[in-house]
Amino acid sequence: MATSHLRSRPLDRVRSIKVKLGLVVVGSVVATVGAIFTSLVLGVHQRFAFVGGLVVSLLIIQFLAHGMVLPLREMVTATQAMANGDYRQRVTATAQDEVGSLARSFNTMAARLDEVESQRRELMANVSHELRTPIAALRARLENLADGVEALDAEAIAAMLKGTQRLSRLVDQLLKLSQFESGAIRIHRQKFSVDDVVGDAAAEVRPVRTDVRLVTDVDSGLVGAGDPERIHEVLTNLLSNAVRHSPAGGLVTARGTHVAGGVRIEVSDEGSGVPAQDAERIFDRFYRVDAARRSEAGGAGLGLAIARSIVDLHGGTIRAEPQPVGCRIVFELPT
Repeated sequence: MATSHLRSRPLDRVRSIKVKLGLVVVGSVVATVGAIFTSLVLGVHQRFAFVGGLVVSLLIIQFLAHGMVLPLREMVTATQAMANGDYRQRVTATAQDEVGSLARSFNTMAARLDEVESQRRELMANVSHELRTPIAALRARLENLADGVEALDAEAIAAMLKGTQRLSRLVDQLLKLSQFESGAIRIHRQKFSVDDVVGDAAAEVRPVRTDVRLVTDVDSGLVGAGDPERIHEVLTNLLSNAVRHSPAGGLVTARGTHVAGGVRIEVSDEGSGVPAQDAERIFDRFYRVDAARRSEAGGAGLGLAIARSIVDLHGGTIRAEPQPVGCRIVFELPT
């Protein structure tokens, strides 16, 4: 395959399109002069010798120029296909000149567009799935009430209220993610006490499960820089996940320490943990380590995506670190 490309594109190794054009001109001139001289030596009439030299020159130009413009033709065809929604298009990018660089950039752009399109389709499928479940449950309950199959009592009202709350929570999270991605959300950077923010988040999450111990351990006088409301949101997301997935009697710990150039905050639990291959993907929208886990137990899979967006806005990093038991999520903020 590579040999075939070299034969049809003999100038691919030339690193400048100006040099290529010069070689095409020189090649055509040499071919023309050579053809005319050969024709005269063979006794061909001057008129026919000139015409033969011109034909040879055109053939040489066609042969050399074909490989130069081929990537451009491929890009035109690929662009038309991409305009119709086919982002799998790629072009040959073996040339070493400016056109080759353009072809490689085109392939990179096409690959990213293909990835974004795949993510869009996955997002739409996930959103549809997450919305369908509570809507179907509400509809079934309301149909039962309308048909008289079920009595309108406190239990039915509480169940429907829970379903609407779940729907509202999902829509709010989706709206917040779209605002982060569009740049509509801004942070109000200021100095804040890490101990106060961690303590407030822990106090908010503790009532979720009284059979799990939640303790905090923050360096004395530790001061962070950022939006304390947003950092509080990150912590409540992480602590809620940790508490939800901890066994009865388990321990959840929130620590805050000083690191070079910033602060490090980590939340660890004694739950089932995160496999190494899922350490990066847990921050993707709708991703769950256990695909079979029910949404009611594991959430919609948007909390960690929101947490990463907030940390990114602060110029920090967030990651899952392996440990023998349970899960540990660490995020660091610059000061």
